[in-house]
Amino acid sequence: MPLRLRDGYVNLITSASHLLLLLAAARINERPAWIVCGALVAVISFFAWMGNFRRGRAIANVPTSKIGSAARGYVEIYGRADGNHDLVSAKVGSLPCVWFRCRTFRKVEGMEPPSNNWRQIDYAVSDTLFEVADDSGRCMVDPDDAEVIATHRRTWREGDYKYVEDQLFNTDSIYVLGEFQTIGGAYGPLSASEDIAALLAEWKRDRVTLLKKFDLDGNGEIDMREWELARKAAAREVEKQHRELRQQPGVHVMRKPASGRLFLISNLSPQQLRRKYLLWGALHLGIFFVSLAALIRFGIVQGWT
Repeated sequence: MPLRLRDGYVNLITSASHLLLLLAAARINERPAWIVCGALVAVISFFAWMGNFRRGRAIANVPTSKIGSAARGYVEIYGRADGNHDLVSAKVGSLPCVWFRCRTFRKVEGMEPPSNNWRQIDYAVSDTLFEVADDSGRCMVDPDDAEVIATHRRTWREGDYKYVEDQLFNTDSIYVLGEFQTIGGAYGPLSASEDIAALLAEWKRDRVTLLKKFDLDGNGEIDMREWELARKAAAREVEKQHRELRQQPGVHVMRKPASGRLFLISNLSPQQLRRKYLLWGALHLGIFFVSLAALIRFGIVQGWT
């Protein structure tokens, strides 16, 4: 599903589609039209219920982890956006924030009704990393391709242009459900053989120093025995570097799961999100059963048989 349809709008869009289908059926006002529109409403409602159910279950099934002790893999964290990092803005006139989604509309004259005068001409979404912190640690969040539900919305006009912007601010509490990884530190990928080869190549470029350190017989050349001593020295140096790197703290990052599982960011709490999806799911399920009952009422079952 396109990004702009996933980012908190899908429930509103499906509800609007129900209304449009019912208006179309009422305008035609013939039994086949009612049957087709009713069937489409039922199908749309069923898939909308499934989407809300899947999201609600994902949030309920994954316990909230502390950043400092979170295991690598699919987790959820809940902390406060860090305002110490550089903030971003979508447009001139936008408020600085940690994340934005901005739609730009241009006014088109002569459209009826007047509310249809605006046509979307641009869509921009932030992909800049931001930091979330709790009392146990800090984690960078990569919002690229995330489903973001933001409660802050601002609309303003400049001449023939209108901007609608959703934002997450550096004062918000942020919920993230996604893939938790630690880069560097004890979890960083290190290759002793590659690093030894790179260090030896670096030494070979500085021939004067190489000869000074390993030309034991002073003949101006590095023979096989001397080169083996250089290789062992490089191995000791790399081992020391790796040991120091392993002792350094890694950088925690939340990003889109490679498995394709739900990647969700919001300034709502986990409890609020679960309630939101539960209510929307109940509504869509109710519409599905009402549509099904209406189809039976219009005699579709008898028509098929």
